[in-house]
Amino acid sequence: MELAQLSPRRILQRLAEGIDGPLLALSLALAALGLATLFSASYDQPARVAAQFANLCVALAAMWLAARIPPQTLMRFAVPAYILGVALLVAVALAGDVVHGARRWLHVGVTRFQPSEMMKLALPLMLAWYFYKNEATLGMRDFAVAALLLAVPVLLIARQPDLGTAVLVAAAGFYVIFFAGIGWKVLAALGVLGLASLAPLWGMLHDYQRRRILTLIDPTQDPLGAGYHTIQSTIAVGSGGITGKGWLNGTQTHLEFIPERHTDFIFAVFSEEFGLIGNLVLLALYALLIARGLMIAANAATFFARLLAATITLMFFTYAFVNMGMVAGILPVVGVPLPFISYGGTSMLTLFLGIGILMSVHSHRRLVQT
Repeated sequence: MELAQLSPRRILQRLAEGIDGPLLALSLALAALGLATLFSASYDQPARVAAQFANLCVALAAMWLAARIPPQTLMRFAVPAYILGVALLVAVALAGDVVHGARRWLHVGVTRFQPSEMMKLALPLMLAWYFYKNEATLGMRDFAVAALLLAVPVLLIARQPDLGTAVLVAAAGFYVIFFAGIGWKVLAALGVLGLASLAPLWGMLHDYQRRRILTLIDPTQDPLGAGYHTIQSTIAVGSGGITGKGWLNGTQTHLEFIPERHTDFIFAVFSEEFGLIGNLVLLALYALLIARGLMIAANAATFFARLLAATITLMFFTYAFVNMGMVAGILPVVGVPLPFISYGGTSMLTLFLGIGILMSVHSHRRLVQT
């Protein structure tokens, strides 16, 4: 039947096929809070709000497309997406744009983008596909191959340097390996190995990364340098009190004490203006989003879909936990955006693609043979 012959109600029903209502409502609620907070954080540059709204529209279109792609079709893109992502990371290392001392961006035509963002989805896709193909005979060899597939993009991203994105990509890969069924003894051994590697890894860090970790212990030792971000963000969070100072009334924000207030430290703006009550609402929205994602993962039709859905869901948790911990001064400053809240087109697109994949897993849970 031609689309023009359908009634408006039927057209809406066709467009809404595959869209999960709770996921859409929760992600839109978070995005709306993000736009409101960005409006206050970018009072001196109002064009950012319009740009973020445009980013949101593009991200929603991408989510809609992803929601209509069956998980078995997504598997076909796993290997090409991973290979393309690694190739782009190599291209960044060879000819990427240097911004603020870091080589993270790649020019494509009239625009530029950050290939490391692509790996947040490409890596889980690849690992989920690999474990699905070897599900019947999973052994230590398979987990070793998965660790190698994980290490390549993480090392390339860390080399840029972009420690925040490297942590997120590594966490996504770890979640797939964990849900695939790696043994606790192996995890314990890896933990011991990780502790033993701290000393050599410390020597590999850049000076500014070492300063960030050291100032986490005592930010006041460099209050105008490496400790400035942490000191100002914690002041803003604490000054919000129970109810906050009110929307558009954040003094730390509008007197420009909060650095990177529209991106990495937007949670400080939110906390100052909406207080503890606002933070509880924000945490409740994240908790409901994560709970819905885990429910979808538990009911997934295939091993591949289950691994992918669970990993994407815990990525949302990792984003939020690392960003809030960083702003509150309990984690080092690593440059991780607050999901659906922070300004940024590439990040918004990645997040809503993840939501779309979750919707696809949910809508095709009975359409795929187990």
